[in-house]
Amino acid sequence: MNLKPLFTRKTVKNLSRCFRTLSGYSCYNRNAAPAAFSVVGLVNSPAICPTESHFCTSRKVQSWMLYRFVHTALEATYDESRGDLETETEEDAAMNEFLSRFVWIMRGKLVEVYTDCDKKTIDAMLLTIVEKVVLEMEKGGLQEMSGAATSSDDFSEDLWRTVWEVSNVVVEDMANAKRKEKLKCFLHADKVKVMCRFAGEIGIRGDMLRELRFKWAREEMEESELYEDLERMRLEEAKENIAENSGPIGEEMVKDQGLDEKPQSVFALPKRHGKLKYKIYGLDLSQPKWEEVANKIHEAGKNIWPQEPKPISGKSKLIMEKILTLKVEEDPSPLLTEWSSVLQPSRVDWMNLLNLLEEKNEHLCLKIAEQVLDEESFQANIRDYSKLIDAYAQENHLADAERILKRMSENGILLDILTTNILVHMYSKAGSLDKARQFFDSLKAQGIQPDKKLYSSMIMAYISSGKPDLGESLMKDMEIRDIKPSPEIYMALLQSYSQRGNFKASQRIINAMQLAGSQPTRESCTLLIEAYGQAGDSENARSSFDNMIKLGHKPDDRSMASMIAAYKKDNLLDSALNLLIHHEKDGFEPGIATYTALVDWLGEMKLIDEAEQILDKISELSEAPPLSLQVSLCVMYASAGFEKKALQALGVLEAKKDQLGNNDYDRIIKALISGGFRQEARRIYELMEAQGFTAPDGVSIRLKASEANDIVRRKRKF
Repeated sequence: MNLKPLFTRKTVKNLSRCFRTLSGYSCYNRNAAPAAFSVVGLVNSPAICPTESHFCTSRKVQSWMLYRFVHTALEATYDESRGDLETETEEDAAMNEFLSRFVWIMRGKLVEVYTDCDKKTIDAMLLTIVEKVVLEMEKGGLQEMSGAATSSDDFSEDLWRTVWEVSNVVVEDMANAKRKEKLKCFLHADKVKVMCRFAGEIGIRGDMLRELRFKWAREEMEESELYEDLERMRLEEAKENIAENSGPIGEEMVKDQGLDEKPQSVFALPKRHGKLKYKIYGLDLSQPKWEEVANKIHEAGKNIWPQEPKPISGKSKLIMEKILTLKVEEDPSPLLTEWSSVLQPSRVDWMNLLNLLEEKNEHLCLKIAEQVLDEESFQANIRDYSKLIDAYAQENHLADAERILKRMSENGILLDILTTNILVHMYSKAGSLDKARQFFDSLKAQGIQPDKKLYSSMIMAYISSGKPDLGESLMKDMEIRDIKPSPEIYMALLQSYSQRGNFKASQRIINAMQLAGSQPTRESCTLLIEAYGQAGDSENARSSFDNMIKLGHKPDDRSMASMIAAYKKDNLLDSALNLLIHHEKDGFEPGIATYTALVDWLGEMKLIDEAEQILDKISELSEAPPLSLQVSLCVMYASAGFEKKALQALGVLEAKKDQLGNNDYDRIIKALISGGFRQEARRIYELMEAQGFTAPDGVSIRLKASEANDIVRRKRKF
């Protein structure tokens, strides 16, 4: 163990002078002390030395002499070393710390061995040990006395070994303490702060962040120590080179020129062995995979910072102007080929042309974009195909979108998630349920969870195809996946169930809306009333009507018409009129929907005069009569046998045949047959089949029976 690096030689000399002064005053008792210390074994049960009684007899004198002479010696040396203390504060502090730690540990060991000695005797022993240690430090170290064979007249081998071990422990503790203090400085280094801030941003907290902070601080400290060692080696080598070349003169040059601090020669770093490792924030970037990542980033950078299009001038500009002025019916292929051969465009130039075309003529842009897909310089990708498909889907051009999809598959481009979503929306909007379901199921098979928009499109497709129950199952699937359906989805399902008279499903949808946090509206209450009315349950319809009023929704024209239609199913005209009169007193004004429901009911009861009175009230309104009113009038006049008015109403309906439903055709045909208008009934029946509707068996049977009766009557006349 070498203690010289801890202290300067001047500090050691001052301490040795102090201890020599003390030893001069206590020389009368020094002959007994070595004998006492020569047998120290530092074991758990040591034998008491023969001279211990003599040592203990004079302990009072020694104790007084110890403190008295230490104080006197320090005063004697204070003035001498006063000027040097200011420049050697750090060295003295290190020596004081070493001696303090050494004395503290040695005191414990002496007290453990000499249990019968008092404090003053232990202090005298410590004084002798410390004096010897300082003398050895002045010589250069304690290494020579660390072996088992090393001994002296003063101390035994065991005592020297103990001194050696304690000194090692003290030096190690001091080095660790110094290292800890140095580490505290690096904990607040800028690099460590930056890395800790980055770790906090990516979610590292608590003990893990603390461990990483100490790890990074240790790495910074080790790096700093490495460069300090290299700098010291460089300075030492520079001194040695100059000293060897110049002798004594070279040493003076080192001091004069300051080469001991900044030498002119360059010292090379030690040669590195193994592979280079690059670390950023603890991430090892020396692995081969990061090279691939860098290449991908470089390729992606081309899309982030696109190239500028080529300047267009001369002939290419003239050709571009011709392309921009083309009509949709004209073929742009010759001009595109000529423009491509003149300009030699890249993808950026093609995109610039398409952007200009989109501003001029969107349909022409789509046509040219479809042709540009085959250009090699355009470098078409799947996103170009999906954009074209989406553009055609927005305009309901299903055939064009399918053509692009076919070209895409022919070129070996597989569908991605975005393109599949576009196809689901397109086929759902077009009413092609089978294809929409096919692509929807393909997404789910790939493990991709559909989003809210995709679910909504499929539910609307089911509703449009007359399968609201399948749409409701998808809505439940949305709720299971914590995707909240939109109010439009609830209302679409409710309306579909209401038109079919499925009041149970309608009530279920309203309950689901309430669980989702949506309160019933006038529209939802009206649809529920219509559902009960279609099912012929006027009692529950009235209950829903009253519940709507309790919720604060005043009845409107449509809800009142729904209630009258519900009462019509049960033929409760008095209840309907009482309800209407009661709410008229509260300020309700019947509208065209309420009057239409009354006309339809009165027409079925063949109360023609009363129905025509209501028609007069409808004519006073500024609203156009609905088609259902014309159906009711045709049925009423045909059933009553009013040929002129029946044919007049029938002519209006034939002009709007595309707006008629299956139920409307059924009512008209039955009324014409019952009124004796068999030819008109046959014509409407054929018109119904031409529209794609299937007549119920009862209608076709009644029509055939009516025609057979006509034939029989004609034969009887003849």
